Formats: sequence, C-alpha cells, structure tokens
Amino acid sequence: MSFVTPDPFTTRPEIDGTFGVVASTHWIATAVGMGVLERGGNAFDAGVATAFVLQVVEPHLNGPGGDVPVILHDVRVGRPQVVCGQGPAPQAATIARLRDDLGLDLVPGTGLLAPCVPGSFDAYMLILRDHGTWRLADVLEAAIGYARDGYPLVERVSATIATVEGLFREHWPSSAATYLKDGGVPAPGSLFTNPALAETYARIVRESASGTREEEIERARRIWSQGFVAEAIDAFCRTQAVMDVTGRAHKGLLTGADMAAWQASVEEPISYEYGRYTVLKAGPWTQGLATLQQLALLKGFSLDGLDPAGPDFIHLQVECAKLAFADRDTFYGDPAFVGVPVETLLSDSYNAERRRLVGETASLEQRPGTIPGYGKALDARVSEGARTAVGASGAGEPTVGKIEATKIRATVPPDDARAGVVRGDTVHFDIIDRHGNMMTATPSGGWLQSSPVIPALGFCLGTRAQMFVLDEDHPAALAPGKRPRSTLSPTMALRDGQPYLAWGSPGGDQQDQWIPQFFLRHVHAGMNLQESIDAPAWHTEHFPSSFWPRTARPGVVVVEDRIAPETIAELRRRGHIVEVGSNWSEGRLTAASRDGRRLRAAANPRGMQAYAAGR
Repeated sequence: MSFVTPDPFTTRPEIDGTFGVVASTHWIATAVGMGVLERGGNAFDAGVATAFVLQVVEPHLNGPGGDVPVILHDVRVGRPQVVCGQGPAPQAATIARLRDDLGLDLVPGTGLLAPCVPGSFDAYMLILRDHGTWRLADVLEAAIGYARDGYPLVERVSATIATVEGLFREHWPSSAATYLKDGGVPAPGSLFTNPALAETYARIVRESASGTREEEIERARRIWSQGFVAEAIDAFCRTQAVMDVTGRAHKGLLTGADMAAWQASVEEPISYEYGRYTVLKAGPWTQGLATLQQLALLKGFSLDGLDPAGPDFIHLQVECAKLAFADRDTFYGDPAFVGVPVETLLSDSYNAERRRLVGETASLEQRPGTIPGYGKALDARVSEGARTAVGASGAGEPTVGKIEATKIRATVPPDDARAGVVRGDTVHFDIIDRHGNMMTATPSGGWLQSSPVIPALGFCLGTRAQMFVLDEDHPAALAPGKRPRSTLSPTMALRDGQPYLAWGSPGGDQQDQWIPQFFLRHVHAGMNLQESIDAPAWHTEHFPSSFWPRTARPGVVVVEDRIAPETIAELRRRGHIVEVGSNWSEGRLTAASRDGRRLRAAANPRGMQAYAAGR
C-alpha cells in the first residue's frame, strides 16, 4: 500500500500507553474517567462516571433528559454490543395530534411537544449493572460534586445562554432562575453550579442505597422511571404550557406511564467489512448506517495515494455522502416498526449501481436508491440562503426512481415569536482499559436551550422527536412507542477480527461525515489518531437537516480555510458550492485504539476543551 506522507505537525501528541486511555469532549470529564481507571474501575465504570460529568459541564450539549447510543466491548462477553439509550415517542405523540389537531407540519425543535422518553440514565444503569464493578454512589460522586460546588463555564455555554436569554426571561422563568445567575448571562470561566441537579442525583443515591451493588442499581432505575423523577416530569408536562418555535405555547405529551413502560436494551451492531477492518454501528434507528454505506461506495475507488485534503479525495467522499444520506432520508427508521433493507443497502450489487452516479461534477439533486417494497423519499425545503441550480422555485425535483416523495415543510412563525431558535449539539467519549474493555458513546439531547428546566429536578427534557416525519407512510414517521431516527452515531472497528478502534464526534448530520473522513485518513493516508483528527475537514449541507426546520442546501460544501486555495478552486470548478469556514471549525472528534497491549487516544483541539489522557 502506498500513501501520502502526512504533515507531521499536530496540535498535541497522540496519547500512548498500556494502562488505560480516556478521550472526551471536555477535559474535566476526561480527568474524571481517568481517575476512575486509576482507582481500579474498569472502562464501564469510567464511562458511566464520564457520561454523568459531561451532563453537568456541557449542559448546552447534553443532559439527563437526553439520549445515548453506546457501543461496548466487554472481554468477558467476547463480542461488541450496542446499548440503546434512545427513548421512544410518548403514547400521546401521534401524527393526528400534531398535524390535524395542532396544525403542524413538523415536530417543533423546542418546547414540550418534542420530548421522547429520556433514555440516557437507564442506559448507563444497565451498563453499570452488567459490565461495571463500582457502586452507584461512587460513579455519581464527581457529577454531584461539580453540580453542587461548581465548574468553570466554557465559552460556548455562555454564548448559548446569551442566545436564549430573552426566551428565558419572557417565557421560561425556571430556565432563567437556573442559568441567568445574578440576573445576567454568566461569564465564560466563571464557576457555575446547579444545586437542583446535584440534589436530584444525590436523592437517587440516598433512596437506592442498601443491598448489593446490583440491587442498588435496579432500585435507582425504578426511582428514575417510576419514582420522584418520573412524577416531576409528568406533572410539569401536564401543567405547563411552554412557548416553542411555532410561536405558540403547548403542554407536553410525555407522561409518567411512558417513563415506566420503557427500559434500555441491548442489541447486535450492524457491520461492514472494509479491507482488514470491520466497522460497527448501531442500528438504523440512528444514522450510523450512512457511514457504512459511504464505505461500501468508496471501496470501489482507489483512495491509496490520494491527498486526504485534496480535491479528488474530498469530491469522492462528498458525492458518496450525498448518496448515503439520500438513502438515510428514504429508508432508515426504527426496525421494531418498519423494515429497513440493511443487507441490500450494504450489498456489492446495490453499491456498484449507486457508484455509477458518482461523476466528475457535483450533483445538485437528492438521489436515493430504489428498493422495491421499501422507503419513501423526502422532498426537502431548500434554504433561502442556498445558492443552487435547482430552479427559481427553490425546490429541486429529486431523482427518486419509483419511490414516492414526502414533502417536508415548516410552519414558520413571525420573527418575534422565534426567540431561541438555536440548534443543540452533542458530546462524545471513548475509553479503553488495560483489560481490553472498550466503550464509545455519543450522548446528546436535553440541551439547556431545548425546553424549560423542570424546577424540581434541575434539568430539561430533550427534543429528539423533531426527527420524526409527520407522514404515516414514511419509515421515520412519528408513532407512539417508536424510536426517532437519531443522528447520534458512535463507531467501533475491529482490525483482523480484534477490537481495535473506538471513535466519534458531535455534530448532528455532520457526525457521519467527519467519522468516515477520520477513518479514511487513518487507513489510507497512514495518519495516527491525532493527525487524523487535526487534519483539515469539511462537510456538505446538501441533504435535509435532521433538525427543525429541516432545510437542505443542495451542493453546498463547507470547508476549513486550511484547505488549499487551489483545492477550493478545483472543487468549485467541479460544481460544488464551496463555503470557507475558519481554520479550526470542522469536527469535534475523539478516538481511542488498542493494538495488543498498546493503547492510544486523541482528542480534537477545536473549541479548546476536548482532551485525551492515558498512560
């Protein structure tokens, strides 16, 4: 194999050791996870402790009311498994209720109509019970301490609070009481506390304490889903009418009965063989399959020797991403409710046919495949700011074969009613211990800007239901008890049959663009983990966003300005609509690997908060 010699410059060293490694999107969480390993905990003890700390220190990116998919490898089990911490839609969340009764064509992106059952807590308890060794009090100690005693705010938390300050003051007083300290937006670097959240977790610890470790964990799960937590959520959703992006106030749909009826579950990952690697993802209730589809398409091109920041490499990856995401928006959904043709989507014959669509110039169409009996395409709204060649109407005619298209629209209220229209993001962590246990997770939802704080609990609910479609015939259609097609997408890979690499990134629809870019740089350009993260990156906004108001920007590719000017010029010559961002603006990847006894880790320098640690 020949490959381009990478630039040896990185922002920081690749962590290398034999004892254990932790990489996360916040340095405090990384330190806590590493501390657990140092004190004798395994990767799963460290992962659960890391996850709860991330809820505290990055409340604009995830929270207790959110959700999480996890991929783990327990050496005692002997194979990777997926833990589903994605809660389903409430029983009252029907298409008829939102579309016919409330007159909506999309699930709102904020407020109380969009929460699903909060899934992360039960998922972490399941992992701790079945794979961990620590007691609940020990795992929650750091999160409780930081929420009670304070942690330094990163700049993006303050900036996010500033964007919703008016909404908090006028419509969400409980959020104002929590986040507008001393009557204003807290300054970056100031110590911030959330005593109500600290007490919520402390109370769970107190009320669950007695008996064996496993009995405590099971009691905590019941307290969450049937005790005071579920009771507070139920009461808030029944009694509070909350302003959302529609410009109207709505009461919630989530109930205590919904909370009590759901538990996290374990399932097998889906996989794709790419050379000596087996790449693993959660099922099609996430968008992770889009990475595997890109690899299935790209396997037919010669990537060895290509400059991993050059025009040929970028063009091929972007065009294959467009095809994969067109299929995402056509075929993916909760496999407990709809058939998803995973085997066909990853088959050699299907991808040979799809690969012929990748030409020398950029496509400006949405081009999902055709699989008889499956799928329904989306005809997305085109953003007014997109400079495209799709016609004066602003909406191109997608190439959908024989698949009928579903229109995506949005009821857009007046500007003065749209305060707080901001998109949340996500966190990520990867951990490997000296025994070879591995855990990779992408927690999200329950953002401070997504819905009001429930005063009795100190946290807000998530808005993952905005990813459903209000069309009964679509695979991602809203239905009670159904999981939304999430953007959350951790990744694990085997090399020569052995667990080797865990990685992922925040970023919504961009996750499964930055994830394959990292992997391809590592595999085809010989870059180490840190080099693969630090390298210039990009993403396309060609396809419909998964977030309200679900717009698309056909042909648009956003690149860091570290991409060479001649590369940008060549991409434009090929028909890409290239927008140039700042130097370090694309991706928030972290990664960890195991090669025999050698453990390595790396974390993204962008945003100046992610760190890897290990020895």
